[in-house]
Parts: sequence; structure tokens; C-alpha cells
Amino acid sequence: MPKQYLRLGDRTVLEHAVAPFLVQSNCRGVVVVLSADDERWSTLSISRHARVRTTVGGAERVDSVRAGLELLATVADSSDWVLVHDAARPCLDGADLERLLSEVGDDEVGGLLAAPVVDTLKRADDSGRVQETTERAKLWRALTPQMFRLETLGRALDAVHTRGIPTTDESQAVESLGLRPKLVAGNADNIKITLPDDVVRAERILLSRKNS
Repeated sequence: MPKQYLRLGDRTVLEHAVAPFLVQSNCRGVVVVLSADDERWSTLSISRHARVRTTVGGAERVDSVRAGLELLATVADSSDWVLVHDAARPCLDGADLERLLSEVGDDEVGGLLAAPVVDTLKRADDSGRVQETTERAKLWRALTPQMFRLETLGRALDAVHTRGIPTTDESQAVESLGLRPKLVAGNADNIKITLPDDVVRAERILLSRKNS
């Protein structure tokens, strides 16, 4: 079972991930990027939502995001804001999304939700021993969504693809253009489902919000 289709309560991880955007009145549409052999999307009620479109992704994250941008380019202006969100992040808080839209809406570059690093970080050597302790004062953990103009993000992703630069998020691609995205403080509960324990934690987070 792909992790985005695991159930958390009465909805899948993917449905939880998309939901905060569909309640935004200024969200003109959502593009869900699917794998070529996806057989589950059509079974979800959200697949028939008027503002939701789909396209087929690629082997790597950057390929899938570029595929989504290609579809958006047919319906959006180059200056429109695009927000890229992980399908496996079901715990995005609406208040965080509002803060990102507010703080980045007038920014020349764009930005992303991020959480300050609170743990002590160790850098290991090749033998698995501590090489050094890394100063954490100015370190942030990148979250999603990440928000950039369609033209800027497309140009950045095309550049790293052409140059063969490995990237793990959209901000890194934009940074490769010499730009400095804005960090917007987000809730550390905006977790990505990666390990089995993350499912339990996500269920607990969503339940606590429902009961608050």
C-alpha cells in the first residue's frame, strides 16, 4: 500500500494533505501528481472535485514537480504563486498555511514553511563516530508547502535538471539560482509519513486537533 493511501481516520493520508488547500478561497486549483500505475486515486471522492486535476509524475521528486508545473503552465500565469506540498504530509495546519500565504505573498523570491532545529546535531565520520557537533542556532528543518512564482520555480527546476544537480526540495532548486527563499516558522507536527511509527503519530495529531 503506497503511504499516501494509508487511512487516517475516515480519510487517506493524501486526502488529509490536499484538504487545507481546497478550503482556501484564493486557491484556484490543485494538481495531484500520480504514478503511472496508480489504481487507487479514482476510488477517492476527492478525485471528482471540480478544482482538482491530475498528471503523471516521474522517477524523482523533481521530475514529478516539473510534470505538475507543465500542467499548471497551461492554465496559470507565469507570475502566479505555486505551492508544492508533499502528498505524505497529512498534518498541515490551516493556520500555518495562512501564515505562509501572508508572509510570502509580497516576497520577491518566495519561501517555505520550516521548523527550527531543537535537537543537538552530530556529524559522523566514515567509521560512524562523532566527527563534530554542529551549531544548531541557525538551522531549520524544511517542511512543505513551499511557495514560489510559477516562472521562478519552473526555471529553477529546469536548471538543476539540466545540470544534474541532486535536489531534495524546491527551495534548494531556487537557491541554485542565487536566490534566498524566506523561512516561515511552521508547526513541527507537520510531519512526513516515512516510517510505520509516523502513521501512529499522525493519527494522534489529527485526533487531538479534532477534539480541541
